[in-house]
Order: sequence, then C-alpha cells, then structure tokens
Amino acid sequence: MTFAPEWLALREKADADARSTELVEVVRATLVNRNPLTIRDLGCGSGSMGRWLAGRLGGVQHWVLHDRDPRLLGLAEASVSAIENVTAETREGDLTSLKAADIAGADLVTCSALLDLLTAEEMNALAAACVEAHVPALFTLSVAGRIELDPAEPLDAAFQDAFNAHQRRVVDGRRLLGPDAPAAAEEAFAALGASVRTASSPWTLNPGALSNEWLKGWADAAVEQEPALAAEVSEYLRRRSTASAVVHHVDLLAIPRAA
Repeated sequence: MTFAPEWLALREKADADARSTELVEVVRATLVNRNPLTIRDLGCGSGSMGRWLAGRLGGVQHWVLHDRDPRLLGLAEASVSAIENVTAETREGDLTSLKAADIAGADLVTCSALLDLLTAEEMNALAAACVEAHVPALFTLSVAGRIELDPAEPLDAAFQDAFNAHQRRVVDGRRLLGPDAPAAAEEAFAALGASVRTASSPWTLNPGALSNEWLKGWADAAVEQEPALAAEVSEYLRRRSTASAVVHHVDLLAIPRAA
C-alpha cells in the first residue's frame, strides 16, 4: 500500500504532536555515547519520522530510509538529509522480508503508522530480526481501534466496528493485523526477551481539513466492509464534520537484552 504525499503532509503535525517524547528519552539514554547513530526507518513515507526524531536524538546521524514508493523515497531523502548533522540514503523494496542481516549494525529501527499493515507472521519476523541483530525498535502511531467523537452518537460504534474489521481484512492472501498490531508487537518482542514499553499517542482533532479527510477515509473503509452503512454515510459525515475526535494510537519501544 502506498500513500499520497498530500495526505502525509496533512497529517504530519498531528503525528508529531501525538508521538511519545517519553519513549524518545529512553532511546536517548539507551544510545548515549553512540556517535554517529545509524537509524533504519521502515515505511518512511516522505520522511516525517526523520524530521521529528533527528533533532530530538541529536548528534551526527545517518538514516537509511526504507519504502516501496520511489517518489516518497526521493522526498524523504531530500528532507532528511537537509537536517543539520544528518545524512540519508534510501532502500526501495518490500519491508515484510527484512532479516537480521539487513538491519545489522544499526543503532535503532523506527517506523510510524506501519504495523497495522503487517500480518502476525510478518510482525513476529520483524521482532525476531531486531532482537537477533540486537537493535532497539521504536514503532510509533500504531492504530488502537478506538475512536472518540464528541458529541457521541449511536452510529459511531457501528462505523468503528466496521472500520476495525476492514483493517483486519485479507489482502492478497495476507490477513492484516489492523488494530491488533500494538498487542501483537508487544507480545512478539516480549516473547523474545526484549524489554518493552508502550505509550498512548492519540491524535486530538478539531474540525478542519485533517479531521474531514480522516473522517471520510474512516467512514469509506467502514462502508466498504459493511455495505449496509452506505445508506447512512452521507448524512453521518455531514453531522460528524463538526465533531472533535480523538483517534487512539500506541507507541512501542523494544530494547533487546544485548542492546
């Protein structure tokens, strides 16, 4: 799955405001005295994780940006390499087959809003690669499957349930984790002996461009999963366009024992 640069730009501030800075402080303490840092960013999109994290980590850094979309990789490399004391290179291809050898030598593996697109088997393999390579992992903004709209109304639950089912759909023979991703990631790393910390990282949205775009995508996915909602969606979107929303996510930091 690929994402439009316009959507990634629209959500960048909400992502930045939501991610856990407390987990970053633990990362800083874990990587103290490592200079330069090598960071592998999986599903980098246009580079928002690099733009958010590089300054918070400080020091000299080299980012290896992984994505399957060459257009996004070009945008990410240009913006991340423009950060002071940061260099960047790109890797185009499928992220679901990464092995420990592919990330060996890195100081940190990161991703943002990616884990829900993996299967349970792929999540287990990614955790195993990080642990085997002794590389800490900071995985941010995994969807939690819980939305709060204010004011609430009865149809909210029906759309939420349908959206969550859509997130767990089978695509090309792969059953996606969707909102089960945070728990699956925590379980996978813990089973391999890693130290795991999680933090809530909710979007808090007031009515506006991002809220409207998110709401339309959320409702459209729900209708795709549950066509009976099609009769309700137009009027539902009209009513909910003035609502505020909290879209819950989870950040996770996993530190292998040897790291």
